[in-house]
Amino acid sequence: MNIKTIETFTDEFVCFVRVTTNDGASGWGQVAPYFADITAQVIHRQVAPHVLGRDCTDIDDLTELVTEREHKFPGSYLRRAIGGLDTALWDRRGRLEGKSVCELLGGTPGTIRAYGSSMKRDITPKDEAARLLRLRDEFGFDAFKFRIGAECGRDQDEWPGRTEDIVPTMRRAMGDDVALLVDANSCFSPGRAIEVGHMLQDNGISHYEEPCPYWEYEQTKQVTDALDIDVTGGEQDCSLPDWRRMISEHVVDIIQPDICYLGGINRTMRVASMAQAAGMACTPHCANLSMVTLFTMHLLRAIPNAGKYLEFSIEGEDYYPWQRDLFVKSPFAIVDGRATVSNAPGWGVEVSPDWLAKSNYQISAMD
Repeated sequence: MNIKTIETFTDEFVCFVRVTTNDGASGWGQVAPYFADITAQVIHRQVAPHVLGRDCTDIDDLTELVTEREHKFPGSYLRRAIGGLDTALWDRRGRLEGKSVCELLGGTPGTIRAYGSSMKRDITPKDEAARLLRLRDEFGFDAFKFRIGAECGRDQDEWPGRTEDIVPTMRRAMGDDVALLVDANSCFSPGRAIEVGHMLQDNGISHYEEPCPYWEYEQTKQVTDALDIDVTGGEQDCSLPDWRRMISEHVVDIIQPDICYLGGINRTMRVASMAQAAGMACTPHCANLSMVTLFTMHLLRAIPNAGKYLEFSIEGEDYYPWQRDLFVKSPFAIVDGRATVSNAPGWGVEVSPDWLAKSNYQISAMD
């Protein structure tokens, strides 16, 4: 079937994509949040002209075609736009075949262990520990990730001493039965990252995310080689050659591609397969409750090298007001610390008509 129309429904933070083929079948996808209105323009100007009228069944071929035709633009915005096309086509296929995307990928619906992922740095260690304990008791999480350092902080903490305070505070509060993960968001130089890493190891932290500027692979590898703790990363990376290098050189221990940043399910499956061949686990990044977490849930139930957890944002509408009322029914219930992939066709979710009615609409159509 050939692609007839590509529609975008957008506000500043969210862009849903609907792709319809000439048989009338359609599916819904999404681009990565944040400046999603810019990505919508990339879809219509740099993706749609190359794929309208083409057969939709070979998604790999379509994404490669766009990459080749737009070879002067190898960066993030084009990959984000491609991801909107890819995820909508997977939904269309699932709806037509009456299968979840998870099943189309070779997996089975079911539950996934989740870790509660905190985005906050402007919170005291004591208050953060109390907040996560409440979430543990309410939702049954047995793993949490919290923030250390400052985002791209050049070795500076959010405030002096916060990292040295929050790590032992969290361990004392949670005890030994809760797994603890940290994210440094590219804060540290290698020497400081290794110093912090030894403290993390001493406190039983099991996951050390993005310790150094993520684009400096040599710096991150120094940390990986120096520590026993799992060093993780990759959420920002959208180039397949970069992924081949990261995996072949064992820059990190666990890879964390973001489906929406990388360019969709097909490209993420390629990266996950590279990691599987290298004996590495894949625990994708999905730091908000838009469709990216849903995409990740389906992927994790299908790949053989899925990591231990689904990243699950614990930040609500006070932190991400744009998450409000995106869906008719939320697919993100957590029960006993686990999320569930349903057997509903496609992504198994319906975008809210009220949200769509308020969005900015644009369509590209086959001549």
